[in-house]
Amino acid sequence: MIVLLLLGFPVALILGWAYDITAQGLEVTPTTAVPRAHRRRNIIMLVATGVTISAAAGFFLLPRVSARKVDKSIAVLPFENLSEEKTNAFFADGMQDEILTNLSRIADLRVISRTSVMQYKSGIARNLREIGQQLGVAHVVEGSVQRSGSRVRINAQLVDVRTDRHLWAQTYDRDLADVFAIQSEIATAIADQLQAKLSPSEKSAIQR
Repeated sequence: MIVLLLLGFPVALILGWAYDITAQGLEVTPTTAVPRAHRRRNIIMLVATGVTISAAAGFFLLPRVSARKVDKSIAVLPFENLSEEKTNAFFADGMQDEILTNLSRIADLRVISRTSVMQYKSGIARNLREIGQQLGVAHVVEGSVQRSGSRVRINAQLVDVRTDRHLWAQTYDRDLADVFAIQSEIATAIADQLQAKLSPSEKSAIQR
C-alpha cells in the first residue's frame, strides 16, 4: 500500500494541477493565460517535485515497514534437568513438551516438531546458530527445570539464533501446583515477543 501511494503521488499532483473541480463537475484547467513553454516547465517541475517527495518518503518509510516483519519460526529445545534426582528428567521433558504443544496451537507461528529437536538433548554442547541453520528457524527456546519437594524453579529463554541475542528470559520460582500456569505464561510471553497474533480460541486453548 505504501509503495502504491508513493508511486501515485506524482500522478495525483499532475492531475490536481491539470484539472479543476467546479460546480459543473471536473474541468480542464484553463491554459489561455499560460504560455506553452511556461506550462511545459511547470509540468516538469511538478513531476520532479512529486518524484523527489515520493523517493524521500520511501527512503524513510520502507525500511521501517520491512523491519517490522518478524520471522516467526521457532524450535523448543529439550529443557535441562538441574534436580539431583534423575527421575525428574521426565518432568523436564514434560515441560518442554507442553510449551511446544502450546506454541503449536498458534497458527501464526511455525514450530518445529518435537521429533526434530530431541537430537539436541541437554547435557551436550549446543551451538544455537548451527542449530537454527539445521532446523531452519530464527528463534529457539531453551531452559532448565529444578524441582525440590513441592517447589519448582523453571528458567526459560528465547534466543534469536541469527544474532545470538536474548529476546526474553524469565525465572519462575513457584509451587508445583502452578506448573501448568507457568507453561501457559511462557508460551504466551514467547508469542508476544514474536508478535504472533492469537485468535480468541487459541488464547483460550493455551490458558485451558
